Amino acid sequence: MENKIFDIKSYAKTARAVVAEGIVMLRNEGAVLPLREDEKIALFGRGLYNYYKSGTGSGGMVNTSYVTGIREALEESGFVLNGKLKAVYEDWLKDNPFDAGAGWAGEPWFQKEMPLTEELVRSAREESDTAVIVIARTAGEDQDNKAEAGSYLLTEDEEEMLRLVCGAFERTVVLLNVGNIIDMKWVETYRPSAVLYVWQGGQEGGNGVLDVLSGKASPSGKLTDTIARDIADYPSTRNHGGEKRNLYQEDIYVGYRYFETFAKDRVLYPFGFGLSYTTFAVEAELEDAEEEAKGGKAAQGLTIRAKVTNTGNVSGKEVVQVYCQAPQGALGKPARSLCGFAKTKELAPGEAQELEISVPAGAIASYDDSGAAGHKSCWVLEAGVYVFYVGTDVRSASPAGNMGIEEAIVAEELEEACAPVTAFDRMKPRAGEDDGFRISFEPVPVRTINPGERRLERLAGFTCTGDLGYKLSDVESGRVSMEDFLAQLTDEDLCCIVRGEGMCSPKVTPGTAGAFGGVTERLQEFGIPIACCADGPSGIRMDCGSIAFAMPNGACLGSTFNEELSEELFEWEGLELRKNKIDTLLGPGINIHRNPLNGRNFEYFSEDPLVTGKMAAAQLRAMGRYDVTGTIKHFACNSQEFCRNTVEAVVSERALRELYLKGFEIAVKEGGAYSVMTSYNPINGYWSASNYDMLTTILREEWNYDGIVMTDWWARGNDESQPGSVNNMAAMVRAQNDLFMVTANAGENSQNDNSMESLEKGTVTRAEYLRSAANICRFLLRTPAYQRMLGRESELDRQLAAVAAREMESFGELIRASVEEETCNLPAERIRTGKGSSVTFELNIRERGVYRLELVCRVAGQGSLAQIPLTLSQDKQIVKTISLTGDDKEWRTEEVRLNPSFHNTTFLKFFFGQGGMEIQEARLVLAESMEAQFRAVKETQEEAQEN
Repeated sequence: MENKIFDIKSYAKTARAVVAEGIVMLRNEGAVLPLREDEKIALFGRGLYNYYKSGTGSGGMVNTSYVTGIREALEESGFVLNGKLKAVYEDWLKDNPFDAGAGWAGEPWFQKEMPLTEELVRSAREESDTAVIVIARTAGEDQDNKAEAGSYLLTEDEEEMLRLVCGAFERTVVLLNVGNIIDMKWVETYRPSAVLYVWQGGQEGGNGVLDVLSGKASPSGKLTDTIARDIADYPSTRNHGGEKRNLYQEDIYVGYRYFETFAKDRVLYPFGFGLSYTTFAVEAELEDAEEEAKGGKAAQGLTIRAKVTNTGNVSGKEVVQVYCQAPQGALGKPARSLCGFAKTKELAPGEAQELEISVPAGAIASYDDSGAAGHKSCWVLEAGVYVFYVGTDVRSASPAGNMGIEEAIVAEELEEACAPVTAFDRMKPRAGEDDGFRISFEPVPVRTINPGERRLERLAGFTCTGDLGYKLSDVESGRVSMEDFLAQLTDEDLCCIVRGEGMCSPKVTPGTAGAFGGVTERLQEFGIPIACCADGPSGIRMDCGSIAFAMPNGACLGSTFNEELSEELFEWEGLELRKNKIDTLLGPGINIHRNPLNGRNFEYFSEDPLVTGKMAAAQLRAMGRYDVTGTIKHFACNSQEFCRNTVEAVVSERALRELYLKGFEIAVKEGGAYSVMTSYNPINGYWSASNYDMLTTILREEWNYDGIVMTDWWARGNDESQPGSVNNMAAMVRAQNDLFMVTANAGENSQNDNSMESLEKGTVTRAEYLRSAANICRFLLRTPAYQRMLGRESELDRQLAAVAAREMESFGELIRASVEEETCNLPAERIRTGKGSSVTFELNIRERGVYRLELVCRVAGQGSLAQIPLTLSQDKQIVKTISLTGDDKEWRTEEVRLNPSFHNTTFLKFFFGQGGMEIQEARLVLAESMEAQFRAVKETQEEAQEN
C-alpha cells in the first residue's frame, strides 16, 4: 500500500472489492446476470429498505458515517427502477417502521415483509424487465438462529412474495442479505432465475452488490459451508441447543466431511461451490507423482500444480481447491478433506495462470487419540493410498494424483491433552455398498491424564525482591531480565495486573471494550503502560459514538478465498486501530460453523478449519504491519449462543485438534497471533478460561505461543467438578489465562475475585501469577501504547495525528433547559434510550461552576451479559461512559462529575450505543460554584486597567 496515511476512500474501495469477491452466485439461469445497462428493474422486499450491514451484539456495534444498502446503490447506478413500486413500499413503511427490538439480543431476526397482491406484481411486470428480490436476516451475540420462519426458514409473506414475483417475471434475481446460510429448498419450488448470497457487507455492502449485478465484477465467491436440504440433515443438529451440554457425536464429520462421506444426496449446494459469469478449465497434477507414490516426500509435504484458463467471454477469478481422500485405516477418515487452495488473479478471456499449492503433511495427517493406529497422541499418516482431488468445489473436484504410503508415518508426537471425561459414542465410517460408507459409532477415548497433576509437576519457583528501581524499559534494553523485573512486584501488584478494566475505561480510548496492563498507579510507576482493546470482527466499536469503518462480515470475507485481498483490507483496519490508539482488535472470530443455527456464524468464516485459519492469519499479518494486532476468539467451541456461559462442549480430543483448535493453530503459526480470547463455555469439564490443557499444554507448550490470553467479558472459571464462577481468578491464572476481562477497578478488586485468598491458601502460586504478568508485559512491549508512554512518536503517529478528525456526529434532538437553582431536574422522559439514540441538552446556567449529573437508571429485559453503554459528552468532549450490564436490574444512581462550566451555556449530550437502559431521573447538582473566582478575576482586571 503506497499511501500510508489513513484514506477513507481507499479503505472503502478495498472493502467494496471484498464484498464483490465474497458474493456467492448459486444460480444464473438464462444468463439473467449481469443486468443490461438499459434494464428496467422492479425492486421487491423489505430488505431493500433496511439493509443489514452486520449481525448483532459486540461483533456488529460499529458507529459508521454511512451505510450504502442495495437499493441506495442501485438508485445511484443509472439503472431504470420502478418508481411506482417504490412509492407503494414507502407508503407502507410509514405504518410499518423498522423494528429495532428491545436492546441487547432483542433485535428480531427479520423485518416484517410487505404483503403483495397479484395486481401490484402484474403492474410492476408491465413496466419492468427484471425483478430483484431481497431477503434479509440477522442474528448475533446472545441470539442464535432458530429453525423457524423468519430465521432459518422463510416467512409465509416471503414465500408468497417469491410465488407471485417468480410467477409473473421471466427474469428474477434473489439476493440474500444474511450473516449465515439459510434453508434453500424454496429455490426448487419457485425457481428464480438467479440466486446470490450477498452476506452482510458492512458500509460498502450495497456498492459491492452493484458491482456484481452490473457486471463490473464477475462473482468469484465460494461457499464456506455446505447447504443441505434440511436443517435436520446436519449431524450436529440433534446435539445443538442444549442447556447443560452438547455431545459432539458427529466428531470430525462436520459439514462437507460428513456429507461427502455419508450423505451426498442430502446436499443442495456443496462446499466450495460458486458460479461465475465466465467459465474456467482447470488442469492439475501432483508434482513428482512417481516419487510421491512411494511416500518419499510425505513427511515433508507435497505440491499440486494447477493451470487455470479462462474459457469464457468475460474476465473473472477462480478458486482452485485441493482435497485429499485418505485411506480409512484404523482411525476412519472423511471421504474428502480440504488440504489447500489458491485464487487466481483476474484472468481475461483466454488468459491462463499456473498456481502452485503446497500441502504440508499436517494437512493430510490424522490425530490418533485412541492408539488404534498404533501411535497414540500423535499426528499420523496411516498406510495406504492418498488420492488428491482438484477442482472448483468439493463435489466436482477430479483426481490429480495418488500417493502411496507402505508404513505409517508419524508427523508429530504429542501428549494427551483436553480429552473428555464424559463417556459417549462418536461417529465412524464403515464400508457400505458401491464403495460408499455407512455410519457406525465407537466409544470416545476418555481422559487418562489429570491436568491438575500435570500442572503440579511443571510448577516453577518464585521470588519477591521488592522494588529495586527497575522499569519495564530496562527489560527492553536488556539491562535486566523479565523475571528479575517482575520479582519487584508484590502479590497485590500481581493480583492487579491480571485484571483488565472496562467497559469503556477512562484510561484508554473512549468507548472501547477494555484497558489492561498498568491499570494501577503503582504498576505505572514500574513503567508498565496501559493497553487498549476494542471490539470487533466487523470493525471498531466505540460506544461513545465515535465513527469507525464497518467491515464486511466473516462469512463474506471467508467466501472470497482471497488471502491477499483480506490482507489489503486489514492493513487499513490496522491503520485505523493505530489512529484510534487501540492496540488489539477483539477479532477475528475463528470458531467453526458446526451448525447453521449458531447466532455468531456471521463473525466466523467457515465449517472448515483450513479456510478459517488461513483467513485469520492473513488479517493478523496485515494488522501487524502497524504494530497492532487482533485477538483471535473464541477459544474454543463457541458453537451456540443459547446458555453460552454454561453449556458444556463434550468433544473428542481428535475432533478438537483436527477441527476446533486447528484454525487457531494456523493463526498462531502462520499469522503470528499473540492475543487470544477464551470462550464462555466449558469444554470437557473445565470452563475454557480455566482449561489448563488447552491453554498451557496445547497452546503454549505445543504451539510455542508466547502471547496473552484473556477471558471474554465477565467469563467464568472453575476448579474440576465445580461450577464456573466469575470470581475464580485463581483457576484462570493456574490455566494461564492471563487476564480477566473486565472489572471496574483493578486496585479495589471490584469484581471480588479470589486471587489474594487463593495465594494465601496455596491453591495457586506466586509463580503462576508471575508467569501471567510476564505474558502481559511481553505483549505490552510490542504495543504503540508502550512507545507513547516513553514519549516516542513515530512519523506514522505524527501523520495520523495530522489527519483531520471526523466531525462529531450531529447533536440529534436538542432540548433547551434553564439551570436557575443549585439543583435542576432534566426531563428524563425526553431522553430516548434506544440503540444509537442521542439527545443534547443546551443548558443555560445561571451560576457557573462544576456540576454533578445524577442519573437514576437501570437495565430492563436483558440477559445477564448484555452490555448497555451510555456516553456523556460536554461541549464535544467525552466526559464518561457509563456501562451497565443485564444484571443491573434495580434502580441505581450513577454520579458523573462534569467539566467546569466557564460560560453560561454548555451542551450536554447523551449517546446510547445499545438499547435497554431506562432512566427514571436526571438531575444536575451544583458541586462547586466558581462565581466568586470569576468575580475576583474580574475585579483584579478592572483594578489593573484603572492603574
